Amino acid sequence: MITAENLHRSYTIGHKTVEVLHGLSLHIKRGEKVFLCGPSGAGKTTLMYTLAGLEQPQQGKVLIDGEDIYALNLRKRALFRNKTMGFIFQNYMLMPELTALENASLATSIAGRESTERVKALLERVGLGDRMEHLPNELSGGEQQRVAIARALAHDPALIFADEPTGNLDSRNGRQILDLLFELADEANKTLVIVTHDSQIAARGDRTLIIRDGIVASE
Repeated sequence: MITAENLHRSYTIGHKTVEVLHGLSLHIKRGEKVFLCGPSGAGKTTLMYTLAGLEQPQQGKVLIDGEDIYALNLRKRALFRNKTMGFIFQNYMLMPELTALENASLATSIAGRESTERVKALLERVGLGDRMEHLPNELSGGEQQRVAIARALAHDPALIFADEPTGNLDSRNGRQILDLLFELADEANKTLVIVTHDSQIAARGDRTLIIRDGIVASE
């Protein structure tokens, strides 16, 4: 599903250049649940964004289903991303002026696969059938993350990226969110790539890739 080859990514801060990815390579199979772990500043989130076509590496390539995504122009890459990928963020990233139903429908609108009935069914599945018309500030953190999961799955992407999806939740809600995400992914054989600092959470995946000093240090 995903192959990364010799990725290099650095940032310039003032007069200093910090190399975050240092010749990193990896392969993730379709249907796998892979956790990216490592110390703070190791490059986990940068790697996820690079795999997702959001941060272009200075060197190397990313192949998704054989497609070299950085060989595509910006428009085609965005179209490929909108068709193939869903995203779940630690801070939920919901539009405050939109209802749960409207937020969950955003990805389907962008991908050109708008289906209100599918989105409503997903919100029912994530336990928000009676909260569809509520705004984000009327929902708990766990409920907001459930909206984010429904949004990520609404356009039926093959690949889900999640950046610390349980990081703002207590252990009970975090466990429920992960259970729900795994259940929904298993039903449609979706590939999950999840960034976490929590080794107990990561132990639930098929594989854990430890990122250290810009490379995959172990798995």
